[in-house]
Amino acid sequence: MTAYGKPTVVSDGVGELVVLWGGFPIVGAAVGGLLAAGAGWVTDLAWTPAQGLFRLVDGLPDGYALGGGVGLGVLAGLVVAAMGTADRVQVTVDGTRVRLRHQGKEQEIARSQTRVVFVDGKDLVLLDGGAGELVRQRSDLPTDRLAAALQEHGWPWADADPHRDEYRRWVPGLPGLPTGADALLRARQEALERDRRDEARELRAELGRYGVVVRDDAKRQYWRLTRSDRSPQ
Repeated sequence: MTAYGKPTVVSDGVGELVVLWGGFPIVGAAVGGLLAAGAGWVTDLAWTPAQGLFRLVDGLPDGYALGGGVGLGVLAGLVVAAMGTADRVQVTVDGTRVRLRHQGKEQEIARSQTRVVFVDGKDLVLLDGGAGELVRQRSDLPTDRLAAALQEHGWPWADADPHRDEYRRWVPGLPGLPTGADALLRARQEALERDRRDEARELRAELGRYGVVVRDDAKRQYWRLTRSDRSPQ
């Protein structure tokens, strides 16, 4: 219990888990069974990839081929379900902290550190007193549910980014950035273009040490400075 009542949990709910762990294995089983049953027909299509695999399946007794196809389809569906479950975001809010759980990792942000909270596109963003980002977490959680949970517990919610007008489009060599930040933005641009999300996330955190906040629009980068831009020591 807190001064604002019990913690509030915002997540995608049980329904999504049912779809992930029930639906995907069933679909996988159906697809695997169809591919096994149609292996002979597929081998007659010269343009089809993995011809060797389909010929191998076509040579098996029907019962083994069908059972193997269904089994592999179920396994593939379970793998997809596990990946989808790991990618779910859960936000737990009380009067003193926010806890974010994603891919088995948990991050905690104190209310005392936070000046404002808002959603930017699909990103939940918490800013500190110097307008630097404490966290930027992408999710499909509904904005209205996040807003209701945070406001219920007394968090400073904003309907839009209060610093939106301060962002400038990044262009290589553009003046105004702290020394070293342009090189990091170049590296991050390459990571975005190659869809290396983990690397782009790490470079965003490194730019934060320089007092540079970055937001993305497709594969374009926009930046602004915090109130205390600095170079790391």
